[in-house]
Amino acid sequence: MGSFNLKELDLEAQQLWENYSTKELTNRERMAIPDQHMATQEVAVRVTNMEEVALGYSEAQVRVEALRCLQCKNAPCITGCPVQINIPRFIALVGEGKFGEAVGVIKESSLLPAICGRVCPQEVQCQLPCTVGKSLKSVEKAVNIGRIERFVADWEMQKGATKVPSIAPPTGKKVAVVGSGPASMTAAADLRRAGHQVVMFEALHKTGGVLVYGIPEFRLPKEIVRREFETLIAMGVEIETNFLVGRTSKLKELIESEGFDAVFLGTGAGLPRFLKIEGENLVGVFSANEYLTRSNLMKAYERGKAGTPIYNSKRVAVFGGGNVAMDAARTALRLGAENVTVVYRRSETEMPARREEIEHAKEEGIEFLFLHAPLKILGSEKGRVRGVELIRCELGEPDASGRRSPVEIKGSESLYPCDTVIVAIGNDSNPLVKQTTEGLVVNKRGNIVVEEETCKTSLEGVYAGGDIVLGAATVILAMGQGRRAAKAMNQYLEGLADN
Repeated sequence: MGSFNLKELDLEAQQLWENYSTKELTNRERMAIPDQHMATQEVAVRVTNMEEVALGYSEAQVRVEALRCLQCKNAPCITGCPVQINIPRFIALVGEGKFGEAVGVIKESSLLPAICGRVCPQEVQCQLPCTVGKSLKSVEKAVNIGRIERFVADWEMQKGATKVPSIAPPTGKKVAVVGSGPASMTAAADLRRAGHQVVMFEALHKTGGVLVYGIPEFRLPKEIVRREFETLIAMGVEIETNFLVGRTSKLKELIESEGFDAVFLGTGAGLPRFLKIEGENLVGVFSANEYLTRSNLMKAYERGKAGTPIYNSKRVAVFGGGNVAMDAARTALRLGAENVTVVYRRSETEMPARREEIEHAKEEGIEFLFLHAPLKILGSEKGRVRGVELIRCELGEPDASGRRSPVEIKGSESLYPCDTVIVAIGNDSNPLVKQTTEGLVVNKRGNIVVEEETCKTSLEGVYAGGDIVLGAATVILAMGQGRRAAKAMNQYLEGLADN
């Protein structure tokens, strides 16, 4: 992938714009327009800071990229979008330079374009069915919908043009939103727009859920998340932090004692999974959750200023192959590790992390050890990590998810020396709400069971969405559930008013 210079890319785009913008383009000519790369910080610089790596499009670039859209009548990109944004319409407006109108179209379906434009996996959602990508036989050549979305969202913020959505007259109904991640943010916005009183409860001292504690600053600046909450507050959403539902108040107490007419549960999947191997209790072993939370939420990288310490690592092993593993590995590098290796039990082809994140990690010097699995973590006499015993694997038959299962090769054990282990193999739902709420049905993984179309739980007036239902999923999928739940809740609350 490599680093790209914004000035050079902008000059190239200006020339392309002059060539293509003055004539009616055929579909063939549109597909001949080169896709626009996004500028990034130079590798040698970015590994020394926590600032955003990807720098976004210039105005010339975004308009050239918009010209690549064929404006397909069947709009397959919309079917790939979990919240059904009218993608061709907003891209057409971008091509005309009408950025404010374009972001308005997006916000008819999504209130978080600056976030989604950065962290959503468009390559497996809206861009996957793109006609341009299919015609050119590469999803990487599809119209860069996410990058266009990011540009117009950033343009709105930079111009101070953010508009607070209109609010319907008060309904007299009171709704609790538990959690403050993307599903909860979406549900809260839609419920408030309908005129209900909305109170959001967050267990931590900062709002944003996984957007603030899980995703590093270099992928998603926290200032963007903060501004999104400013909009919610301006809409009239009330927010209470340091409020742990299940401890501060139980779910049924909110309904029976606090006067809430309905509840949305968006508590996420924040309970880390571990390897269940020998040595996981050694000093120097972290869940990715803890490691990233210390850095992202508590800014442990600001040494001497932060209220929490960060472990001093020289040689780090990260277990896992998803975006969280990439985030943990790249964070460890920025925190001073001399060597960071991602250990994954399948091949690179099977890695679930976004291709862009994998390429950025490689550029930054992260090493990858594929087809290896940990057997045990070894410790020193002082109880600190000194290495990991690994075993080589080969790919066998596909598992339930369709990916080929790793099979250990006997006799292939080896020692990988390291002083830190970060386990990034996924998260489970926090069991607190279930344990303190009689009658709430969950599945064997602890995820809340809901009706697919309405996100209604087994309890009357209680709805749920996001990772607490889906397991660890994408931001936009969580938002889609928040939107469906809010629609159903609005109908439920209207029914209560009629009675």
